[in-house]
Amino acid sequence: MAMTTTMTTAATATMRAAVRERYCGPGEVRTERVARPVPGPGEVLVRVRAAGLDQGVWHLLTGLPYPVRLAGYGLFRPKTPVLGRDLAGIVDAVGAGVTRFRPGDEVFGACDGSFAEYARGGEDAFAPKPANLTFEQAAAVPTSACAALHGLRDAGGVRAGQKALVTGAGGGVGGFAVQLARSFGAHVTGVCRGTKADLVRSLGAQDVIDHTREDVTDRPHRYDLILDTAGNRPLSLLRRALTPTGTLVIVGGVRKGRWLQGSDRQVRAMLLSRFTRQTLRGLMSAGRAEDLRFLTGLIEAGEVTPVIDRAYPLDRLPEALEYLRAGHATGKVVILP
Repeated sequence: MAMTTTMTTAATATMRAAVRERYCGPGEVRTERVARPVPGPGEVLVRVRAAGLDQGVWHLLTGLPYPVRLAGYGLFRPKTPVLGRDLAGIVDAVGAGVTRFRPGDEVFGACDGSFAEYARGGEDAFAPKPANLTFEQAAAVPTSACAALHGLRDAGGVRAGQKALVTGAGGGVGGFAVQLARSFGAHVTGVCRGTKADLVRSLGAQDVIDHTREDVTDRPHRYDLILDTAGNRPLSLLRRALTPTGTLVIVGGVRKGRWLQGSDRQVRAMLLSRFTRQTLRGLMSAGRAEDLRFLTGLIEAGEVTPVIDRAYPLDRLPEALEYLRAGHATGKVVILP
């Protein structure tokens, strides 16, 4: 009976959310009151305490490159008007069949529409929040940390004793990658701006290269594994920094273009990999609850710590999007509904 009352109340309630009705730029995003979602069978409704921002949100906002639309987000207009993916918060209600969570549980994970006071997702989209993290810190984890984990462990096959290079080491994915590579026992070199060098060293990088002063390919060193999160180096240069049998994993890209943007390097890497002893891979990552639980173990053991650059209130989301896209962030940006 209590569940029926909760569900009926939720069905008539509203919430603040960041919405847009079409693919657009940050200037068209507005904060409005919309209907609060109601959890269906197997779903969890979360009261959002903080939401993470990453480059993927920019792609969902603009609908570019076009393959994003073909991935099920809406061909001509977004299927979900409320923006956002990553979140941390408190379970408000659960649908029929949910067994892992109950109201009051603190969780983190990823689902559509996290830039709002409430968000709804499948039970498998969430995991218990790490006990030693704030909600802001936990919201920074899901997409970026899972991408770093998949790139290093799954696509890269990182092993103890390897020499690993992480480009964009001062960013969201890169910051997690430095810590994860170190926890796996690799010797880590981070590539970043000089202003981020101290941070990258504090995350566990034994060596740091300031890309504004030095190109990694000018060094005599060769690396067993390169995780490229910066998205602006030609494949030919990255391959020069690899050992003859090394592995390159391209996580993303920031080039312009409506069809491929930076993902053109991922496609070319996978095609070229057939004709070389080096392993060249592009990464398409989606976080899973089991990955979040794995990361929680490292976080609670002190092996991985989210780095927060700054937090913005929900109504300043357009400003936060512009800040992230300009490449200014050191670590992660979070949104507070």
